[in-house]
Amino acid sequence: MQSILALEDGRIFRGQAYGHPSECQGEVVFNTSLTGYQEIATDPSYAGQIVVLTNPQIGNYGTNQADNESAKPYIEGLIVREFSPISSNWRSEQVTDEYMERYSVPVLAEIDTRALVRHLRNNGVMRGVISTIVADPEALVARARAIRKMDGTDLAKVVSTKSIYTFDQDDTRNQTNDKLLASSPSQNAPCPIHDEVSSRHGWETKTLHVVAYDFGIKHNILRMLTREGCRVTVVPAETSAKDVLDLKPDGVFLSNGPGDPEPVDYAVKAIRDMMGRVPVFGICLGHQLCGLALGGRTYKLKFGHHGGNHPVKNNATGKVEITAHNHNFAVDPDSINANEVELTHVDLNDQTLEGLRHKTLPLFSVQYHPEAAPGPHDSHYLFRDFRQMMEEWKG
Repeated sequence: MQSILALEDGRIFRGQAYGHPSECQGEVVFNTSLTGYQEIATDPSYAGQIVVLTNPQIGNYGTNQADNESAKPYIEGLIVREFSPISSNWRSEQVTDEYMERYSVPVLAEIDTRALVRHLRNNGVMRGVISTIVADPEALVARARAIRKMDGTDLAKVVSTKSIYTFDQDDTRNQTNDKLLASSPSQNAPCPIHDEVSSRHGWETKTLHVVAYDFGIKHNILRMLTREGCRVTVVPAETSAKDVLDLKPDGVFLSNGPGDPEPVDYAVKAIRDMMGRVPVFGICLGHQLCGLALGGRTYKLKFGHHGGNHPVKNNATGKVEITAHNHNFAVDPDSINANEVELTHVDLNDQTLEGLRHKTLPLFSVQYHPEAAPGPHDSHYLFRDFRQMMEEWKG
């Protein structure tokens, strides 16, 4: 079955339809990761976006429910060069084509993804429509131009949990109120990494309580927090600072998420109300919200950062970490008060700000994803830094 991609500037790509034959729309972005297509598809930060994968062969190792980063895929559509109709891996539970059809994700394959990625790099990300229903390119271009822009759009409260829940990957009774984790039966399996870390530090129980804001949180963030010996309570995006502090947390975590950070003013207010009262650690959208709470500004990148191979320099150590990214917006470093805030990390590809830390208050954040999934493990130390900050604050 033929499928068409129409971009808002009139560029058309024709290819083969896989997954769910239908129509989808969103902002078209590209991801340069070599593996981890399932983790990418289920990352809530991709809500409202169609993802182009630059790795030419996708789907060949199938899918596994344990690899989901949320309960379902959040991408609007997927574009690849070659899409495998079969899977070959001992962990595979379902062929990727069937998985995408199951979750109603249209897949466009057999197009020149190199040409599409170059077009997006040269011209910036743009709105687009994938369709197997409408064959008229001009009609699809008109639809693409009518799509609401990502700028000014708050998607965090759309993808967030609707109720508070607790996460403990070692507790087999753990269930979320809205069953966000119900599709990951392996989440409660014994974790040798957690056992090794707990043994090394002498943690017999979860001694620290972290309240995590869900702006589109990934499962592996929750796993990483529990592996550091934390008991985690997840709260909806619009939860007030008072309600969070009433839970008596030892630390507050601000998650990743989709959309423009500036409309998420309720979270910015909550962060300002919590600053200096409890340790705070933010990732991705959480980092951008910290920047805004500290009086900074954010702006939209030309084609965003999406992939598991971005070099980031740690200004304190001089070391370069290879990191995982998924964001369309960034904090303007010139808008941050250098007398109060240290700029801790920088992207070596384009010099964008990748991390900050308050000089006197217990608050730090990074733009990239230290939990990876998919991606390298160079930045796992940040979760240990968060635990250390909480321990020091607790005294």
